Amino acid sequence: MDTHRITSTPPATAAPPAAPGVFGRLASWSQRHRWAALFLWVVVVAVITVGAQSAGSAYRNDFSLPGTDSQAATDLLQRHGSAHAGDSVQIVFHDDAGLTGDRATVEGTLDQVRELPGVAEVRSPYADSAAVSEDGTIGYATVVLDGRAEEIPKEDVTRLIDTARGAEGDRLAVELGGEAVRGAEEGGGGSAEGAGLLAALVILVLLFGSLVAAALPLVTALFAVGGAVGLITLASHVFTVADFTPPIMMLVGLGVGVDYALLIFYRYRHELLRGADPGTATRTALDAAGRTVFFAGCTVIIALLGLVALGLGALQGVALAVALTVLVTMAASLTLLPALLSLCGARIQRHVRKHAAKAEAKGVAEGRRWRRLATAVQRRPLPALLAATVALLALSAPALDMRLGFADAGNDPATSTSRQAYDLLAEGFGPGFNGPLVVVTDGGDISATALRGTLTDTAGIAAATPPLPSADGEIATVIAFPTTAPQDEPTADLVHTLRDDVLPGLSDRTGATYLIGGPTAAAQDFADSVADRIPLFVAIVVGLSALLLLMVFRSVWIPLKAAVLNLLSISAALGVITLVFQHGWFGVQPGPVEAFIPVMIFAIVFGLSMDYEVFLVARIHEEWERTRDPALAVREGLAATGRVITAAAAIMIVVFAAFVLSPSRMLQQFGLGLATAILLDAVVIRCLVVPAVMHLLGRHAWWLPAPLARRLPRLTLEPPSPK
Repeated sequence: MDTHRITSTPPATAAPPAAPGVFGRLASWSQRHRWAALFLWVVVVAVITVGAQSAGSAYRNDFSLPGTDSQAATDLLQRHGSAHAGDSVQIVFHDDAGLTGDRATVEGTLDQVRELPGVAEVRSPYADSAAVSEDGTIGYATVVLDGRAEEIPKEDVTRLIDTARGAEGDRLAVELGGEAVRGAEEGGGGSAEGAGLLAALVILVLLFGSLVAAALPLVTALFAVGGAVGLITLASHVFTVADFTPPIMMLVGLGVGVDYALLIFYRYRHELLRGADPGTATRTALDAAGRTVFFAGCTVIIALLGLVALGLGALQGVALAVALTVLVTMAASLTLLPALLSLCGARIQRHVRKHAAKAEAKGVAEGRRWRRLATAVQRRPLPALLAATVALLALSAPALDMRLGFADAGNDPATSTSRQAYDLLAEGFGPGFNGPLVVVTDGGDISATALRGTLTDTAGIAAATPPLPSADGEIATVIAFPTTAPQDEPTADLVHTLRDDVLPGLSDRTGATYLIGGPTAAAQDFADSVADRIPLFVAIVVGLSALLLLMVFRSVWIPLKAAVLNLLSISAALGVITLVFQHGWFGVQPGPVEAFIPVMIFAIVFGLSMDYEVFLVARIHEEWERTRDPALAVREGLAATGRVITAAAAIMIVVFAAFVLSPSRMLQQFGLGLATAILLDAVVIRCLVVPAVMHLLGRHAWWLPAPLARRLPRLTLEPPSPK
């Protein structure tokens, strides 16, 4: 954080050096042992990378939800050895001339599939007339797996796909559907990481006018991300880490890594302009901006660890992995970057001072545009505040109608086999066939027969199978096919209606227990669990972050303002996601918002927004302490920090927005949400709302009740004063 006014004209003599704090001493060590620090980072990252490649990954998804109907149904099926305990794959056959003439080919292929690892049972379409469409052109074979989709190795699923598609001929088309197939087809971020890095490099070159200076933040970020990804790959053998974690780690790591390194480097540049030598500039930069980075990193980590309070296994592993990424990124910014600055310091110093001399010769004062913007906002603070608030609330409004869930194969690329199978099944058997409800009863034959009759008579259900007994005969399963697609809102309403109204009445009449399971019900349970626990999560994250700001700035209004404004930017970003992905703006396939996207975006953006909040408000606070003029403090604070906040935000935006290019719908939502939130936070909130609010509060912005002031611990982001 800048603790001195930035100026393009170096004074004749530098300020006397201050006694270094802990971050200054850390920078001093990295400077004295710059080659050792660099060598240590290279060796550590290389060892971790080689170890991770040798051990391989053991990513696995844990979508278990103890205490929910779907999980209870799955546990019951597993205890009684039902074939429906494992997930299934549908092999869909299509022949416009009819499937009768393809029987030998189909049966021979299914015999090969039965011998594959991970396959528990195979049911031919010719064994059940219900497995062939009315016109006889579309049929499906059901391959029951010996476990849940996330438990089956991808190589086994790939082998299954290749074996089944070997039956294709001139007339016969073969496609495969099911969660296991979708998982095997999914890719990572594609070229998104490279596009984001290239865009970040361009912004840094424009900001500093030097390729060497621009490269240092990127190199720091790449070291941090490389080390973190390797660590999580190794940790996946011990902990449950979801298979979609690595691209999220890279997305956050690259954005945060460049951002943190930029804040430190910008302060380093400022100290060079004040006349400091490269060594002193590095130590002072770490003492000041290093504290901001440490505080911001801790805030992000606290927000991510707040996800543990949700109690959802699939999110806990992701949260821990991303928190570790931020921790490694923070360590690289505080130890590796000083060593790189020491190696390139003389060259950067020459360039910085040459660039400053040219700007001075042209009469260009640094920060003048931001000072002018702050002055304009201060002339009409209330209209600026109202206009910005109305815009944010308008963007937030669609989020009130956000529907959480999981995209299904209907949202996959049109060329994927899972999408082709989805469309064929919907064409031949109806849209609800892609999302059946697995209803389990343990009350005997009478209760199972009554269950089928009740389901058949329920509005929203197209058909229900006869009761399918388990291996021990103790329980039975009826599979119900909704009239709507799995991700459609009426299907979610149907699950709630069955659980709340239909099945309790049937249970009272028969004395049996009925549970609804299967992928569609499990997805709904996950979405409901996230929605129910969001208030607790938000309260924990906001409360802890506000407490930290209260101790740092010793003000009641600053934490409240920060919390409200951060919530506004996040809700606006979620509103944009809802418009694009749920309502299908810009040609996107409509569907629900991935259930864990809101909480992940909230955790990450809330922490990152605190970065800019601290950077700007601390500079305003410094001017306030020096002049006791609240209007001047706001102008000088924005003038000193506006450029670097905008540049840091621009880098994050391009890195995050690059993931919209990813083939994964989940990563597309994640990238769009993060980019939108950072854009709104940096442009609307930091440039308009914060100056307006701070001007309206005036002296009251720094008010703290005396009793609280006496009891509150004092934290500071200021470097030690010169002696």
